[in-house]
Formats: sequence, structure tokens, C-alpha cells
Amino acid sequence: QVRLVESGGGLVQAGGSLRLSCAASGILSDINAMGWYRQAPGKQRELVAAFTRGRTTDYADSVKGRFTISRDNAKSTVYLQMNSLKPEDTAVYYCHLVNYWSAMSVNDYWGQGTQVTVSS
Repeated sequence: QVRLVESGGGLVQAGGSLRLSCAASGILSDINAMGWYRQAPGKQRELVAAFTRGRTTDYADSVKGRFTISRDNAKSTVYLQMNSLKPEDTAVYYCHLVNYWSAMSVNDYWGQGTQVTVSS
């Protein structure tokens, strides 16, 4: 199976920066997608940024220009550089991975989540 280990969350003042990391271990397909979602209290989980199956990047409108997703394929690790943080970025951030084995065989996994708190 796949295990996702996240790190890098914490408390930061508005305008500050944080970098999240997510390391994947286990059996990964040649074609996979990795990214970050977040969930604030009382809200639904939402996409923050992700590498798609086609290796393009996708960002939520609210983070464009402030957050950057990157990956190190050799380490099976994805990063999320978060700059100019705002109090509304406060949430639990989850790493997500999708293994595409075939058109009919897809598996997805979630990390345990890491708390990001931005104070005003």
C-alpha cells in the first residue's frame, strides 16, 4: 500500500511563509497525481494545488500567485511553498495521491493532515 507522511505545518503570522512536504512510500504507479487539499473548520475539503495525471499543475484561485507546488520524483515527495499567508489560509492541509494503474483501476490515498494556522 501507500503511506503519505506530511510535515511543515505550524503557526505563522499573516504575510509569513511555510513550506509543507509530503513523502510517499509504498507501491506507486508510473502514472500518478499528487497534491494538497485543505479543510477549514465547518467547511468542505478543497483543492489547494496539485500535479495532475498529465503532470500539469492546478491551483485554487485563492492561492494563485502565493502558493507553489513542486515535486522531487526521485524522493516521491511533493512540496507546497506558501507565501503571503492570510488568516483565511488557516486549515488542516492534507496530502493526496492517486495511482492510475489502468483506466479501470485507480487508487487514492490521503495523509494524516498537518495544521496550518495563520494569525492576524
